Amino acid sequence: MRALYSLAWLVALPIVLIRLIWRSRAEPGYRKNLAERFSLYRSPPVGPVIWVHAVSLGETRAAAPLIKQLMVRNPSHRILLTQTTASGRKAARELFDDRVLTAWLPWDIRFFMRTFLRHFRPSIGVIMETELWPNMILACSEARVPLCIANARLSERSATRYRSLGAFFRSTLQHVTLIAAQSDADAARFLSLGARNVHVIGNIKFDAQPDEAQIALGLHWRQRLAGRKLALIASTRDGEELDLLKALDRALPPQAAIAIVPRHPQRFDEVWQLIVKSDLRGCRRSRHEEPDNKTRVWLGDSMGELTAWYSAASVAVIGGSWKPYGSQNPIEACAVGCPVVVGPHTFNFEHVTKDALAAGAAIRVENAAQMADVVAQLLADEERRARIAEAARQFAATYRGATLRCLDLIEQLIAHR
Repeated sequence: MRALYSLAWLVALPIVLIRLIWRSRAEPGYRKNLAERFSLYRSPPVGPVIWVHAVSLGETRAAAPLIKQLMVRNPSHRILLTQTTASGRKAARELFDDRVLTAWLPWDIRFFMRTFLRHFRPSIGVIMETELWPNMILACSEARVPLCIANARLSERSATRYRSLGAFFRSTLQHVTLIAAQSDADAARFLSLGARNVHVIGNIKFDAQPDEAQIALGLHWRQRLAGRKLALIASTRDGEELDLLKALDRALPPQAAIAIVPRHPQRFDEVWQLIVKSDLRGCRRSRHEEPDNKTRVWLGDSMGELTAWYSAASVAVIGGSWKPYGSQNPIEACAVGCPVVVGPHTFNFEHVTKDALAAGAAIRVENAAQMADVVAQLLADEERRARIAEAARQFAATYRGATLRCLDLIEQLIAHR
């Protein structure tokens, strides 16, 4: 099975490379340092290295408190932060400047992974959330690099898919040194797949403090709206935007504004065309446009400003939950006191979504029409909206502390090196 997996990677590599170059048309960052994808790096770092892998923007921001604590507790080590997406790498530079080393994680081909580990010689690897690459995990075991899956989550859907791989995935997972899971349910799924040394620490994303500059930007936007209420549709995926926009346009009064922030930047222009074809008067953040009193839709086609959008909004509709994508994390919205509405498909964030619903920080509905009715009711009911906003802040504050619990486990692995 491993040989077939590796062969599949080799056969697919030209297609993967072409797709990456195609994607770089919308996100030029993908073209930079392309040799690193093939495990070709410049001179190796001097001294011991702690390697943290955060695949994309969300994981990179979630890893920030953990990385900062690792830097404080291990001043003799350099932190190597790897990503696979351009948005993640850009966020790494914005968060840390040159205080950490940054590199692309190579594609999951055994030779590339072995070369990567020989070049950087990490004392330990910390992989954020769900990056379970078989050749990477095996290469770490062969190189005797302890590997920790931090803030680990595993939906039942993903667990079922991994179970279908049988002994291949079970043996792969047994090479992971430590799993710091978000919840009891996540831990149970990892254990059922053969994982060992699994601990429940909670969700590190609760420890990420909202950026004050972004909050200030959002409040500035709210002032510029001059009393108009803003309904935000956040982190949408393909096939969701049109239904959500049409439903809100029908349900909301003319004085309300709608902001929409697609999950993936390569879809910004596509979503703008949807707005234009729907005959909705709109403006684009990337052009530094702000809505006037006749603008209905504001497209959030800029990167790294989701906290600002949540701070500006009176209510947030979480994308990815209206089609079977599994939703996005509601924590960032809750942390700034923005009431949340989610759809039926939240399997990637089921535990945190259920907790938010139980705390009164979020509302679940089944379809776009119900969502629009709920949003309209919330915009009209200041008192109810304020209660949900306060519940959201309390919910975000209650579950903090996972970073230090995870850090203590990682430090034990570093001490035994």
